[in-house]
Amino acid sequence: MKKNLILVLVLLLVTTSLAGCKSADSGKIRIAIAGPLTGDFAEYGTGFKNAVEMIAKEYNADGGVLGKEIEIVSYDDKNSGEEAASIAERIASDNSIVGVVGHFASGVCMAASPTYQEVGIVEISPSASHPDYSSEGDFIFRNNSLINVEAKETLTIASEVFDAKRVAILSVKTDWGTSTADILMNKLSKDFPNIEIVAHEEIVDGTVDFSPTVTALNAQNPDTIIVCAMYNILGPFASQYKDINPEINLVGFSNAYSEQLIELAKEDAEGIALPAIFFHNSTEPKVANFVSSYEEAYGSVPSSLTAQAYDSMGMIIEAIKASNATDRTKIKEALYDLKYEGVSGLTQFDSNGDALKTFNWLIIKDGQFVEYN
Repeated sequence: MKKNLILVLVLLLVTTSLAGCKSADSGKIRIAIAGPLTGDFAEYGTGFKNAVEMIAKEYNADGGVLGKEIEIVSYDDKNSGEEAASIAERIASDNSIVGVVGHFASGVCMAASPTYQEVGIVEISPSASHPDYSSEGDFIFRNNSLINVEAKETLTIASEVFDAKRVAILSVKTDWGTSTADILMNKLSKDFPNIEIVAHEEIVDGTVDFSPTVTALNAQNPDTIIVCAMYNILGPFASQYKDINPEINLVGFSNAYSEQLIELAKEDAEGIALPAIFFHNSTEPKVANFVSSYEEAYGSVPSSLTAQAYDSMGMIIEAIKASNATDRTKIKEALYDLKYEGVSGLTQFDSNGDALKTFNWLIIKDGQFVEYN
């Protein structure tokens, strides 16, 4: 009986091993997408997944890459660092996966990136903005602007678009929101001598009633407020603030660039300005085709971060083509030499793995985003 049991266990191990080998040598090029597919930030992870799958289908319809079909492997990290670290271990140990698009929040990315760096597999985050993220190593890339770069852009918009003199800051109480507010107040404000930071208030993500915050900010008589938060905060805050001060100028960040901002704030969205790398109403054929295809496939307008996920996947594929290999290290090396004309503009990486980006200034006029000229 004991010998029979041992034989069964050996057979199971052999079968499992063969199944694993088959999966690893499927004849397809497998690339992972990791992000929040459930939970409060699911729309961002879903946008990443949609974009990555869409560009993979486009390449596959044209013969794939290196004569092989591209296969997407999806992971839901729930925007949790613990979950992301676990997923990174699973991805890193699967030799059939040659690259990763993800994760979403900087802190979550930084929980996973040490594993990707240790085993040597490319990770491109479409959204991480923390300055320390890409310093993890040479396999870690971001297709997004650094937080300090975009923060400076918001102050420039406040100064040049609104001629701001008295600026208040509203920030969401997250690592990103707190860091961004600190950079605005303590590192960048000195570069804008005509601007005085007169107030700063923090709120918890998911806040519905902004009345205490509005009262506190308005008491300092700001002419412009920079909101370090996503559209779910900026939209209702704009409506509630403009109830008492309709003349206030509002500046957001690119993570608030969404049609849902306009849906939430309605007429109070008028005049909100923000920087964005991608502009969905661009007349450039490549962008227009992407937006049209995305709307047709998924019934919504792609956000800036969705477009950056689309380009992140495109860059991994082009790096595979340029290196003529699926070797993880060769893909990494090819990325540093790549100049990629994507839907979010020309992207190339510096020696840190940070994308060099150019911003569009967008402002809401007559219920829609337009470029500020």
